[in-house]
Amino acid sequence: QGSLGRFLLRKVLRIDERVKKKYFLGNSVCKLHLGCGKNILNGWLNADLFPRSRQVFHLDATIPFPFDSNSFDYIYSEHMLEHLTYSSGMLMLSENFRILKPNGALRIATPDMAFLENIYRFPNDPIHKAYIEWSIKTFVPAATSNAPIFVLNNFVRDWGHCFIYDERLLSDALIGVGFSKVTRVPLNKSDDLELSGLANEARMPEGFLELETMVFEAIK
Repeated sequence: QGSLGRFLLRKVLRIDERVKKKYFLGNSVCKLHLGCGKNILNGWLNADLFPRSRQVFHLDATIPFPFDSNSFDYIYSEHMLEHLTYSSGMLMLSENFRILKPNGALRIATPDMAFLENIYRFPNDPIHKAYIEWSIKTFVPAATSNAPIFVLNNFVRDWGHCFIYDERLLSDALIGVGFSKVTRVPLNKSDDLELSGLANEARMPEGFLELETMVFEAIK
């Protein structure tokens, strides 16, 4: 098993080197998409812990990234940060800062703790009510009612979630690792065309991704 494991690791590393080399040779503006999953973005180096294609770069965000400093003009991640512990998340943000070029931009989307608070406090708001009913039916079939507490308990534990941020903590974290011009922005909208329209809204009913998500842009 040890020999097989080492063989597979060497194979993955060879594939990664080819993917990385091909990307940098073919792009003058370099953009890294972290935690891409199935959402493959054209013109980006799509990376994921579990690549589903040989065109996706294998990247473990809990360890230093395999890129030189000042390598990328843009970095984007969507609903990835919450899958890391707080300490691993801080490493990821630090690595994002390191590998961005001067004046490079980070766009990061992650669940907002305030969204959970709001659906708990105001469950009869029409979009909250629709979200609660959908979430319980889809993910918590054992629930005995549509009480929002079932949604909250499931959300902080399901899908490998490790840490849910609020706006203040994430903003402070970005500033703390060195970013400037840290700004909360709307889903799928940006003053920079390279960062517009990136969110995978089709993965859930209309309006629900925007309800869940806070998005920040930050400049190195």
